[in-house]
Amino acid sequence: MMKQSEINNVEQIYKDSSALLEGHFKLSSGNHSQFYLQSAKVLEDPKTAKLLAEELAKQIKESGIQVDAICSPALGGLIAGFALATALDVRFIFAERVDGVMSIRRGFEVQEGEKYIICEDIITTAGSALEAAKQVEKDGGEIVAFAALANRGFCSRVGSNSEQKENCKLPKDMPLFALDDFTFEMYDPDNCPLCKDGSIAYKPGSRGN
Repeated sequence: MMKQSEINNVEQIYKDSSALLEGHFKLSSGNHSQFYLQSAKVLEDPKTAKLLAEELAKQIKESGIQVDAICSPALGGLIAGFALATALDVRFIFAERVDGVMSIRRGFEVQEGEKYIICEDIITTAGSALEAAKQVEKDGGEIVAFAALANRGFCSRVGSNSEQKENCKLPKDMPLFALDDFTFEMYDPDNCPLCKDGSIAYKPGSRGN
């Protein structure tokens, strides 16, 4: 069983869970990369999910941010968001795409003035997280922070010296809590050295094969 002290090395946890993949991958953005994070492999172990969420919740509690509920974009953020909500002892809802548009349905209600954290498994440019946030705000909720198990390094997280890149979609004044940065080289498909070597990119995530 994993110990709380082992949570400090998040990269090793991904490797041990066969969740840090190496090959030729097509990312949700359409770009290509030699590496791919598959958080579902980490989160299939409930004990590991619990410990990771508790560590993330610890950061949030230490910040002093008040939160009433967690909202996650489906599908990738569901387990991470539910585990974080459990660790913080708050309500959990999720947003999902309906005809390509992020929506909050299934009877979920956002209360006026309710304070939300948007939680993903992995934050890349945070496009899906921001879409979910806009739905919460449209229904009267207030976004107080974003959170994820892993940060791909485009957005600046609390406790890291990395600067926010231009393609990060999060507001610069909004805190992002994550357990570690994973910064991998990404390539435009037309200028991908892996493609030029003759390999074919594939997408192992929830929206691909």
